[in-house]
Amino acid sequence: MLLEIDGLTFTYNSHPVLDGVSFQVAAGELLAILGPNGVGKTTLLKCVNSIHRASGGAILVDDRNVLKMSAGEIAKEIGYVAQRSEAARLTVFDAVLMGRKPHIRWRVSDNDLKIVDAALRRLHMDHLCLRYIDELSGGELQKVCIARALVQEPRLLLLDEPTSSLDLRNQMEIMTMIRRVVDEHGVAAVMTMHDLNTALRFADKALFLKDGGVHAAVCPRELTPEIVETVYGLPVAVHHMDGGPVIVPAAA
Repeated sequence: MLLEIDGLTFTYNSHPVLDGVSFQVAAGELLAILGPNGVGKTTLLKCVNSIHRASGGAILVDDRNVLKMSAGEIAKEIGYVAQRSEAARLTVFDAVLMGRKPHIRWRVSDNDLKIVDAALRRLHMDHLCLRYIDELSGGELQKVCIARALVQEPRLLLLDEPTSSLDLRNQMEIMTMIRRVVDEHGVAAVMTMHDLNTALRFADKALFLKDGGVHAAVCPRELTPEIVETVYGLPVAVHHMDGGPVIVPAAA
């Protein structure tokens, strides 16, 4: 397994936020972390990336203990796309180039420039390379953030609400892009999401958090109404369309 989490705990101001969370993600797999607001989804991602220091448990990436790695070593192994990214007066090319920082020693090399150029072309963003990111739409800015994470050449990609505040078309473009990156580059990816139907359409596995722990970890086709009802406190029906589940809240 590329990512192994065993008994992860995190406490904030003496309040347990995560308690004994365990799961695994293989290379080429996309895992969706699901659950209601305040359950600890973003906190879990930040613990994996060591932005938050876990109180206990183990976090292994390619059998390396993240808790014993330096920030530079983590940046070479894990790419992180935050839920909100502040626009700045940088060109798209320069913003993506910043993702190469863990690999740059004395100066930017021709190889660094080639990697950025290749990432922009792969994501069909090369026509935007000289645009300033504070002039971009929300969907375009999110693509820049994903490209910046990809040029780190990580083994693990963490995405916090990658489709937040995007319209339907941009949601599908972003999720299709993430799915393609996972499939073509063999990275492991973990994303948090509120939109259950979008998450289940693209993810290989879904992990539902409740009361700081893992309530269920299932393949989308194994999802039952009882899992969703228990986690969200809402009666639902689960229908299957095109081979995948669609969650519909029960009529009032």
